[in-house]
Amino acid sequence: MQAQAIQGEALTSGSAEGHLLFSDTALSFWGGVAPTSGEVIDRHHPLSGQIITGKVLAIPNGRGSCTGSSVLMEVILNGKGPVALVLEQADEILALGAIVAELVFGRALPVVSVGSAAFASLRDAAWAQVQADGQVCLSDQAPSASVQAATVAAPSELSSAPSAQDAAINGVPAGMQLSAQDQEILAGAQGKARQVAMQIVLRMARLQGATELIDVVQAHIDGCIYTGSASLRFAQQLCAWGAQVKVPTTLNSISVDQRRWRALGIDPVFGEPASALGQAYVDMGAQASYTCAPYLLDTAPLAGEHIVWAESNAVVYANSVLGAYTAKYADFLDICIALTGRAPKAGCHLPGNRYATLRIDVPAPQGADDAYYPLLGYHVGLLCGTQIPVLCGLEESGLTSDDMKAFGAAFATSSAAPMFHIVGATPEAPDAATALGGKAPVQTFTVSLQDLQHSWRELSSSPEPTVDLVALGNPHFSATECHALARLLQGRQRHPATQTVLTLGRTVKEQARANGDIAVLEAFGVNLITDTCWCMLEDPVVPVAARVIMTNSGKYAHYAPGLTGRQVHFGSLAACADTACTGQAPPALPAWLLPSPATESAPA
Repeated sequence: MQAQAIQGEALTSGSAEGHLLFSDTALSFWGGVAPTSGEVIDRHHPLSGQIITGKVLAIPNGRGSCTGSSVLMEVILNGKGPVALVLEQADEILALGAIVAELVFGRALPVVSVGSAAFASLRDAAWAQVQADGQVCLSDQAPSASVQAATVAAPSELSSAPSAQDAAINGVPAGMQLSAQDQEILAGAQGKARQVAMQIVLRMARLQGATELIDVVQAHIDGCIYTGSASLRFAQQLCAWGAQVKVPTTLNSISVDQRRWRALGIDPVFGEPASALGQAYVDMGAQASYTCAPYLLDTAPLAGEHIVWAESNAVVYANSVLGAYTAKYADFLDICIALTGRAPKAGCHLPGNRYATLRIDVPAPQGADDAYYPLLGYHVGLLCGTQIPVLCGLEESGLTSDDMKAFGAAFATSSAAPMFHIVGATPEAPDAATALGGKAPVQTFTVSLQDLQHSWRELSSSPEPTVDLVALGNPHFSATECHALARLLQGRQRHPATQTVLTLGRTVKEQARANGDIAVLEAFGVNLITDTCWCMLEDPVVPVAARVIMTNSGKYAHYAPGLTGRQVHFGSLAACADTACTGQAPPALPAWLLPSPATESAPA
């Protein structure tokens, strides 16, 4: 290609240049990039094994976890990140990681969005220069070694005299209507913590195109996950500034079982800061709920309530199943809104942004077990990208809350969409026309059993039949799931070479104990861990000698190969229970997923 320049929108301050690393597949930084090395560890991603450090990284957008912002900030501050980020479309989670690094720590990472047509032109470029005004200059070859030596190799320290472009990015968004209290917070009258929090909220409001802020009634914080020293530094800085939340606030899973991490053999080098991070948010006034399934708590929001929830599976459940109104809030923005009580009026806070744009016709296989819903969620998420779907074909399926929890968690892993609709099952989809807002879908997909077989093999990819660990509870188990597992295991013997570990919230554990289910699970030998979840668990909870994991979670089946380096089998809860007893994985495909003329020709 010849040298060319394209004009994008600068989402953050700064400029940089470097070798271009391009992919047309969205990437989750959480579970997709190792913060200590800059390696892409998502083993399903085309860039798997590549190093982003020192590169201009070009991806369409992020996807999956809200913790992507924390991982991006981590690699910015430890020098393992890209020198610039070029996106097809503005991504709030990734932009926020760079914004916090800039506003709180003074480290600038240029982030630019360029649009679909311009993004495609990056494919064949070898070198990119990202300028402060959002212009991206491309070349098909790198400059001479002497020029490369002068290239920015890490996020730069911000100067004390910002440019006009920086001032435009950092100022109050044009047309923004601030209340008297907003202005008071922004002026610092309610303390430094709320002042900086409001600055970050307004930066995101600019990115989202919001012209006003709204009150929220509760918050759920995902930023309590320990991704490295930077995440703890951020929370401790807020505490030092006197931070206190303004609305009732719950906490997501943290990175250790706070009460048992020493007994579990966790290295204090990790356990102490991970526990301290959770405590820092408690010190800000949050409840020590420590669950990735806040919708299981008595404090779950009501339909129509405006909330600020982070944690990707919780966001899609709140929007889709509960009918509450929340954006897919990134780590750090969640606590900023909790501190101010104010959120940008944008995204799914606006009724018009909650309609589906895609219609997906899906099969309801006869005899399908509970593995169907996480499998379907994972596959549908791959089809959707950032767009909200409405699913047709499950009207007679009688989905339970656990089914939708499993579907939503997997959907949120493979997509960047904030919600979904299922006709006849979710509150805003009594029929497809209502879910679509009376408009024709932008695109219609028909999912076949063959499609689902392909996604099954992505999730269940291990050729090894022997299983060393059964991993359950991602997201955290509900009381009904605990009861179902207890019934499956009661009176049976655990295979001596196969461990079973279950993660769940403190509240649900006490409910299951009162029901008698915990006694059954403990008698079988299930290791019950609270406070943390599988996306944070590593050695020694994941045994060092373990090579193969079995799980019923579509979310964990996707993330585990990159996070743990282990092979994975995926299947139903009953299949996991059988594996815990036999030590052997079930056949690759369940009977209900095998094609037959009847199922393939049946209408959705």
